[in-house]
Amino acid sequence: MPEREQPAGPGSVDPVEPTDPPVGAADEARPRRRRGRRIALITLLVLALLGVGGVGAGAFYLRSVEKDVERVDAFTEVPQEQRPPVVARDAMNVMILGSDSRDPEKTSGSRTDTIILAHLPKDRKSAQLVSIPRDTWVRVPRSKDGRHGGREAKINAAYAWGGVPLMVQTVEEFTKVRVDHVAVIDFAGFKEIIDALAGVEINSEKSFTSIHPPFRTFPAGVQTMDGATALDYARQRKQFADGDFARIRHQQQVIKAILDKAASGGILTSPGRLNDFVKASSAAVSVDEGMSLLDMATDLRGLRGRNLAFFTSPSRGTGTVGSESVVFADTDKARILYDAVRRDAPQEIPRLGE
Repeated sequence: MPEREQPAGPGSVDPVEPTDPPVGAADEARPRRRRGRRIALITLLVLALLGVGGVGAGAFYLRSVEKDVERVDAFTEVPQEQRPPVVARDAMNVMILGSDSRDPEKTSGSRTDTIILAHLPKDRKSAQLVSIPRDTWVRVPRSKDGRHGGREAKINAAYAWGGVPLMVQTVEEFTKVRVDHVAVIDFAGFKEIIDALAGVEINSEKSFTSIHPPFRTFPAGVQTMDGATALDYARQRKQFADGDFARIRHQQQVIKAILDKAASGGILTSPGRLNDFVKASSAAVSVDEGMSLLDMATDLRGLRGRNLAFFTSPSRGTGTVGSESVVFADTDKARILYDAVRRDAPQEIPRLGE
């Protein structure tokens, strides 16, 4: 039982490693990605999320790199009888797992720092992205080897204990939403993407100084950030009363800014600039075995940053369980939000915090 609970405002939520030793994802060390796999990340972000592919040269390009995309077996180990049913058959739910391999605060290679459930409605005219705080206290199902889980823990412990399959199980059990596809992205690669875009515009909610070298100062208001600056901005949380929730907001700002700049900056209409943009990335991506970049690009060819809505999974504040700092889910509000996602009713998803 929780020893202490406090409102979301005071203090930050410091990550605490899972009590059990990490297995699964940590045991499956991945080789350094080939250039084709780095290209695949940019293809996914630019051609799929921005939807400029799907026909003509874009489709040909996607087919040419499809075979080089690293695949993860996301669903074979997930007990089918325990999965939520498909309610809205033409809608799509994509679980995006992000880690920041170059984060100065990162102490483990087997955590997922970002968990986003992206909902793509049947008409594909919009997308709703729900960030689930990594410290959310949930029940984690037992891992396949039986050594871990089967108890309550921070949600990102699922990735350490059982990799992507256990993460799918945990998110599905928590949200009651069936996950159709999975993408695993290293967000540190956004630095090169942003530099290839000649920077992005970010509106900082207040003036503050980074806690990481070179200790940049971010003035309040709109400013153009290069890749290193934007990534540093997206990492900050300890200077904000709501801690990790601020980091989530900053990540959402950077993702939207990338999409907006790529769509409006002329890069998509210039083969040379697009090629430079592709080659600039040193990031990596993995997707589940059933995801087709060509189909995704075709589905989302009209999507732009203005069609994206960002949310944070409802919580009732932070507190401690034993020695761990955690986020307590607001189960009533979360049930309403995820029920709207499950039924493909994006207009009913409440704008939390407004």
